[in-house]
Amino acid sequence: MAHFFLDETLREGDARPGAAITLTGSEARHAVTVSRVRPGERLRVGNGAGLMVTATVTSAAPGELTLGVEEATVTERPAPRIRLVQALAKGDRDERAVQAVTELGADGVVPWAAARSVSRWEGAKAAKGRERWAGIAREATKQSIRAWLPEVSELVTTRQLARLAGDERMLLLEPNATVRLTDALDTPDGTPAPGILLVVGPEGGIAPEELDLLQEAGATPVRLGDTILRTSTAGPAALAVLNQALGRW
Repeated sequence: MAHFFLDETLREGDARPGAAITLTGSEARHAVTVSRVRPGERLRVGNGAGLMVTATVTSAAPGELTLGVEEATVTERPAPRIRLVQALAKGDRDERAVQAVTELGADGVVPWAAARSVSRWEGAKAAKGRERWAGIAREATKQSIRAWLPEVSELVTTRQLARLAGDERMLLLEPNATVRLTDALDTPDGTPAPGILLVVGPEGGIAPEELDLLQEAGATPVRLGDTILRTSTAGPAALAVLNQALGRW
């Protein structure tokens, strides 16, 4: 039962055992024409908000898939919430980071137009870039059979990013930092952080003036090991460490 599909309109009240649910549109077309799903097969359907349904296909047409619900479970969102702030990067390095952190359980992704970002989302390109990242996150959610679909936020500037530091624990991955990642998980008063923003800079690193601005807003530079990781690797590696340290795994 490897097939997993997403239907964000699915609600818990519609997914009781014995009930019939219907997939339409692109998910149904993909199920029937690409995955070759046929009546009698069992698969999973999630709504990206914790609900996971196990069901048996009762009818399959290219634009509509009907299923009989066998079991429905609801998974609570992991705590504390961890979001990746990923600086725009050249090539597909930022996209690879989005895919990997989704598979590893990130609760959200925030695109960041950093000073040293080579790639730029300007004008209509900003909406298209966000849409592409959201599509990557959606496919990675399906591949990893995640109960929760991470949200891809609007593109932020460095000043907009600094304002986010007042609400969540912001950790800046910085090779020259003296504080280790796992030593900076609590808030300054010693209480666990309600949410964590993990900030990864572009290929050239976070600019000094950006470091100053973000630190003044309350962010903490942290070190992840003794080597320099690519922008596509740093976020996923740090998230894996945080998942273990915070008991999310």
